Amino acid sequence: MSQMPQQAAPAKCPSCAEPLESGDLFCGACGYDLSAVPAAPLDHPTLTMGAAGVGSSGVDWPPPEPESSGTPPAPHLPTDLPGTDSGGKPLPVSAPSHGSPASPPPHASPPHGSPVSPASGVRFDRPPEPDEYPLQAPDPRVAASAAETAESAESAGTADTTELPKVCVACRAGRVDDDGYCENCGHAQPGERDHMEQEAGPVAAVSDRGLRHHRNEDAFAVGHTALPDGTPAALAVVCDGVSSATRPDEASMAASRAAVEALLAALPQGTHPQAALHDAIVAASQAVNALAEEPPSAREHTPHQNAPACTIVASIVASDLLVVGWVGDSRVYWVPVDRSAPAARLTEDDSWAAQMVAAGLMSEAEAYADERAHAITGWLGADAYELEPHTASFKPDRPGVVVVCTDGLWNYAETAEEMAEVVPADADVRPLHAARVLVGHALDGGGHDNVTVALLPFPEPPQGAGSA
Repeated sequence: MSQMPQQAAPAKCPSCAEPLESGDLFCGACGYDLSAVPAAPLDHPTLTMGAAGVGSSGVDWPPPEPESSGTPPAPHLPTDLPGTDSGGKPLPVSAPSHGSPASPPPHASPPHGSPVSPASGVRFDRPPEPDEYPLQAPDPRVAASAAETAESAESAGTADTTELPKVCVACRAGRVDDDGYCENCGHAQPGERDHMEQEAGPVAAVSDRGLRHHRNEDAFAVGHTALPDGTPAALAVVCDGVSSATRPDEASMAASRAAVEALLAALPQGTHPQAALHDAIVAASQAVNALAEEPPSAREHTPHQNAPACTIVASIVASDLLVVGWVGDSRVYWVPVDRSAPAARLTEDDSWAAQMVAAGLMSEAEAYADERAHAITGWLGADAYELEPHTASFKPDRPGVVVVCTDGLWNYAETAEEMAEVVPADADVRPLHAARVLVGHALDGGGHDNVTVALLPFPEPPQGAGSA
């Protein structure tokens, strides 16, 4: 950028870089005493400082303007931008990263001390100023260095059990308090459930918050065990919290965990997989019902809110048997590895749309186009109707993949044919990769809901096989 002619360039305050009127004795923006500083050359919009100057003075000066149009502009980083905290006060100026001096916040004076400008050789003596930030956040580079030290110590077998403080994902400087908020900028931190991935033997599952919801109300649990004769058994449970109820995220988590724990206890004892899955859904329902058993004081502020609730869908692959169970509108799809054979949906929704289709009142296309389509008629929760777990068993005649998912996925691949098109061809040997692809498909489609999917290869691959 070429410099402005000297007679047209306005003088700027050496403290905050605000334009000055001719004859000003004090800066109208920050009150800086201009009589203590000789007039700076008018063709220099900012004061430049070398790396040594920055380190010795502790002041972050704005980066210099390019001297010619042939010089590329300095890159801008998020930390270069001024801002305010939740109270409207300017954010404190933190030490710049190497090669990236940061601009001071607007109308902010340099910290108390005597910074030196090598351009002018003048020391700016400033009166003491009140400390507006007594809880200054730690330098994130220090935390990163500590994390590297801890990692090295752990690899050497001498790791300290002291937990390092979490650093804010927004400002990259503040500590995160126990409530999940940054002590420096007040930004809420993303929850641990925003994106989850897990493998258990040949089973893999991925859950994501999506692009529209403020939290992930889905949950999953996967497991791998053996029947009494040594036959391996893989299982997956997926739950979708009912958003209109209170604490839906807790309901889905409690249900998924209770169901998998029940299955892992029953299958090795010889319980038939279909009976075990029925009992596991009952156990999940009891776990969700228990969340409603709270003192009256806990519901004083939400007296009309429904009890915690969620849907559930699960599948077991054992030997030549494929078992599914569900309550609600989460689904199981069967996708053969040989795409020449048809795919199939193995569950029927507990929903208004499904009831309309079953009664012959509407076609499936008409029912699911209605705004009432996703109103569920079955769920787990203390205020649910009589619990009626649905279970079914199948004996596929060829290898395939079982897709267990919430409506956050099947809304973007509703029919069995559409689901088969988006399931990767190698999903039976790379289930985790395939689950990531399916979640990505939902996010690319808009991500309007939480997205959760679990994949179980059928038949179960040899011991030790899994995602590549």
